[in-house]
Amino acid sequence: MNIQIFGVKKCFDTKKAQRYFKERRVKVQDIDLKKIGISRGELTSVISAVGLDALVDPGHPDAALLGYLADSQAKVQHILEDPTLLRTPIVRNGRQATVGYCPDVWESWK
Repeated sequence: MNIQIFGVKKCFDTKKAQRYFKERRVKVQDIDLKKIGISRGELTSVISAVGLDALVDPGHPDAALLGYLADSQAKVQHILEDPTLLRTPIVRNGRQATVGYCPDVWESWK
């Protein structure tokens, strides 16, 4: 498994996801969205796995603005500029991805 966890340090669910894989001795690559962000290729891969609407954090103050953007590419560009719009954690295993804390899905990734 090649696990990547995209999240922020203060996110409780991100910490739970990191602990989940650590307890199972699975090596992960932690990516802080506030410091590093997410690349266009990684974001496109996650969107193809879970969909754009599932990625956007509805509690973010600017989330409503994305609804006014008609073009999905404009939405992606806005997310790339402000990755805090994403729900966390985003856990990726190759082409598979989840958003949020989903241990039942991760269990099947073996």
